[in-house]
Amino acid sequence: MPDASPSPARLVIRQPEDGPSFWQPVPANGFVHCILDSATTGAETPFAMGTQTVDPGCHVREHLHDANEEVIFVLAGEGEARIEGSPHAMRPGSCFFFPRNRSHSFHNTGSGPLTYMWFIMPGGLETFFARIGRPRAEGQPAPAPFPRPENVLQIEAETVFGSLPPKG
Repeated sequence: MPDASPSPARLVIRQPEDGPSFWQPVPANGFVHCILDSATTGAETPFAMGTQTVDPGCHVREHLHDANEEVIFVLAGEGEARIEGSPHAMRPGSCFFFPRNRSHSFHNTGSGPLTYMWFIMPGGLETFFARIGRPRAEGQPAPAPFPRPENVLQIEAETVFGSLPPKG
């Protein structure tokens, strides 16, 4: 019999301009929009979700999540996901599920922005984006490319990233 008790989670409705957004450093450039997280929803199952837009010719470096599962759903643009070294097309409608400890990177190979939705369980990616990025307002012009923080490895370890195995 299903649990009929009320959920502790809150109904949350976000419009496109709602939620924090952050410009991202090189090599991705572009920006992230953090739409939902457990602090906002009070969800019984912790998660976070948002979108990331990667500029043409830029990429999200290879990484893995050692304690998180991630879904990527491509909304616009063209690119390539490299999953444990193998290339996979990224185009609108492409969907990727990454179990824990599967290395991946995203490369914008198109002439326009590559935008995808990310969903991570449990959350924490939103914290990483906030810590490495710069606050962004809707309609604001993009800043000049800027470097990742010097302590980015510490930020990664404190959020949702595991260590890649050494290259052989």
